Amino acid sequence: MEEQAVIRHISQWMKTYAQEAGCKGFVVGVSGGIDSALTSCLAALTGMQTLLLEMPIHQHKDQVNRARRHMESLGNTYANVKLQKVELTEVYETFTAVLPETEENPQKSMALVNTRARLRMTTLYYFAGLNGLLVAGTGNKVEDFGVGFYTKYGDGGVDISPIADLLKTEVYALARALEVNEGILDAPPTDGLWGDDRTDEDQIGASYPELEWAMAQREQDKRAEDFEGRDREVMQIYLRLHRANQHKMQPIPVCKIPEALR
Repeated sequence: MEEQAVIRHISQWMKTYAQEAGCKGFVVGVSGGIDSALTSCLAALTGMQTLLLEMPIHQHKDQVNRARRHMESLGNTYANVKLQKVELTEVYETFTAVLPETEENPQKSMALVNTRARLRMTTLYYFAGLNGLLVAGTGNKVEDFGVGFYTKYGDGGVDISPIADLLKTEVYALARALEVNEGILDAPPTDGLWGDDRTDEDQIGASYPELEWAMAQREQDKRAEDFEGRDREVMQIYLRLHRANQHKMQPIPVCKIPEALR
């Protein structure tokens, strides 16, 4: 990959899109992870207004520290970058306090995790509307179109997706070219929604290089049965998540009314 050429291509694409949309720039939620680090760098490179939001909700200390160091570095480097912290822990606690009590339900934890992502999305759009900005998404190709590893109307609720055609390994390559700090480059990928140190691999059951391999095999119409051992296991994980999360990847279904019924 020609890293510098790709960086210029994406940042120019972002700038052109924002100008044609009549917007002043971008707002990016910064989590302390590699995807948001790259997206925020690309937004900063456009020269347009770039607002970086830190939105902790019971956030692990390491994630908060990584996000803060990255934001401060960009803010010190680019005059068009501004920083904002919005502490959402109390908002989240207030919301959960008014929810009705439920019987033991294995889906409750995931429902609450997705609520965290949607609170952040709401916050991003508040600042976007306030300042005439676009919400820049931070999802990569494997997450957005492979296994659907994101929250619908949470981190999936965005205006543009600058890095959604990049594999995770390509995200790392561009981030290194942009000299993103080593703390972010070395940190295991995590969605930061659980308040602990669990990683994406812990949740998915496969690493991003493994998922990229499976994605490439699927594009060649390979099946899990075509492989043995760990390769078969990874293919099964990929295919199961790809099927289960089609509702995130496909347009919202619209019930068409037959003309005879109108």
